[in-house]
Amino acid sequence: MNKRILHLAIPSIVSNITVPLLGLVDVAIVGHLGSASYIGAIAVGGMLFNILYWVFGFLRMGTSGMTSQAYGRRDLPEVVRILWRSVGVGCLIAAVLLLFQYPILRIAFTLIDATEEVRRWASLYFSICIWGAPAVLGLYGFAGWFIGMQNSRFPMFIAIVQNIVNIAASLCLVFGVGMKVEGVALGTLIAQYAGLLMALLLWFRYYGRLRAYLDRTGLWGREAMRRFLSVNQDIFFRTLCLVAVTSFFTSTGARQGDVILAVNTLLMQLFTLFSYVMDGFAYAGEALSGRLIGARNRAGLRDCVRLLFVWGVGLSASFTLLYGLGGAGLLGLLTNDHGVIAASSDYFYYVLAIPFCGFSAFLWDGLFIGATATRQMLYSMLVASAAFFGVYSLFFPAFGNHALWVAFLMYLSLRGLMQWILWMRMYKSGLGR
Repeated sequence: MNKRILHLAIPSIVSNITVPLLGLVDVAIVGHLGSASYIGAIAVGGMLFNILYWVFGFLRMGTSGMTSQAYGRRDLPEVVRILWRSVGVGCLIAAVLLLFQYPILRIAFTLIDATEEVRRWASLYFSICIWGAPAVLGLYGFAGWFIGMQNSRFPMFIAIVQNIVNIAASLCLVFGVGMKVEGVALGTLIAQYAGLLMALLLWFRYYGRLRAYLDRTGLWGREAMRRFLSVNQDIFFRTLCLVAVTSFFTSTGARQGDVILAVNTLLMQLFTLFSYVMDGFAYAGEALSGRLIGARNRAGLRDCVRLLFVWGVGLSASFTLLYGLGGAGLLGLLTNDHGVIAASSDYFYYVLAIPFCGFSAFLWDGLFIGATATRQMLYSMLVASAAFFGVYSLFFPAFGNHALWVAFLMYLSLRGLMQWILWMRMYKSGLGR
């Protein structure tokens, strides 16, 4: 079981780490064009797409859980239908985004304070990259399906290829053809469709035999679509809660001044690094728990949960030790502003608490997605989010930014605790039988 966990987790961790590289490459290229407005445009445009696509992440998560269960049952016709159902829904959502791209952009700029020049370049970046929505949302379906099929290597290969294509295309268009922001946007667009094309090629090459099991009459069946939409609806609202908490955390830091904003941003990078690793093990939990539940392997499910948490405790101890011994050095890699680094010392002990407060939330998320127990996952998120805003409201007037961090740690801890309670209730009632 340990070998299976690592076989799924390690490629997923690599995939997670490559995700921010797409945006980082874009910023690095326009950073050499001699205008700060270009960097601002890429930052604003990238933020818009991060929020936009993050909300539709249910296409990956819901697909993963349902596919792994069908695979565990050896229900190959449903395995194939889930993929094309997910890709089809993703393309439908993408069509809506393309149709309403102008009002989406207008609404975004009413919420974002930017100079006229940054708005102009960001609008150009958005108007080009939005045409990548079918590729991005289609890839969500493929990534979830591959993970559900116990294959996290293909999403890793796709992510690596996307980064290579993005770098090559953007460099050629900007420094070879002489484009500016539009060259970077086109490079990103080309990379997104290159990723989708690779996903299709990999599917037809290694899973093409499954086409024989495709039953189009059941593809859009009422009961199947009801379950598909129910699972994804719960994940959608859960994601909205997550976006609300993280956005509020950032905006509250901004209201406290540039130094506190910089401190919170830097310290959250250490949380992000930890989350990339834990998400890899959460993906392993999605694939394995779903397959074991589908196969009605209760003993295997119990071992899977136990070993995932052994890994979680070990990694949390490692990250706590790493941050405790090398935290100052890590912050020094992120900034050379000694004032910000000095101010961070007042809050750094919160970072030391993050691994043990947060690891169970990540692992339970993966297990609940694999079990398609998304309604329970939503309940946990609602309780944790309410606690976050409640603790913040009660203690911020007296403790300021410390209250914000305590609220965030409470939010992480409650997610894990609530899901543990709900999992035990489901397990006692027959989960995995």
